[in-house]
Amino acid sequence: LLITFPAATQYFMWEKMRLPIGATLCVMTLHFGQWMNRVFNFYMWAWFPVNFVTPSLMIPSAIFLDVTLMMTGSYMFAALFGGMGWPLLFYPANWTWLAPFHLAVKHPSGPLMSIAD
Repeated sequence: LLITFPAATQYFMWEKMRLPIGATLCVMTLHFGQWMNRVFNFYMWAWFPVNFVTPSLMIPSAIFLDVTLMMTGSYMFAALFGGMGWPLLFYPANWTWLAPFHLAVKHPSGPLMSIAD
């Protein structure tokens, strides 16, 4: 579901302006809106810690989709290879901000667990 709006923006930018930056542009504006939503609504209003409401990173996936369209020039190959690369890059891109939650923590009651547990 995350790929629909970037793909539509990519189509528009490529067809009308021949710029292979549609997916990246769409994802960057989406991230800006998500950060503003999380900072103002979750952190300033509801007092959630910001690292618990971080938006997922889609930027490497969008760059891969745009580069695939730029290198091939074909929507079919961009849909096949870029569409396969989108989910394959999604999870590794989020490892950087998920890594601290997998560190071992000694809880007051005694067990040694990760924050993710």
